[in-house]
Amino acid sequence: MLPQSMIARASPRLFTSSLASSMLGRRAFHATRARLSSPYHYPEGPYSNLPFNTKTRFFALRYWLYCITGFAAPFLICVWQTQKPKA
Repeated sequence: MLPQSMIARASPRLFTSSLASSMLGRRAFHATRARLSSPYHYPEGPYSNLPFNTKTRFFALRYWLYCITGFAAPFLICVWQTQKPKA
């Protein structure tokens, strides 16, 4: 079989498969308008996904106290467990 005839037979399949995939790709990603009246729509933007307010007065102090407490707790528990009297 000649290579030209093989290419001629394969080219319609290549064209239709690329055409089909591009059409499916276009149809699969529809951009819909956000319905603000919907109960499932939440505000978007920076800091809207956080469960706390970062703009409060003492946020930095509370943040660092939380981090220090979380880091120190296992060490303090180990010291307490090793220092308590044996029963």
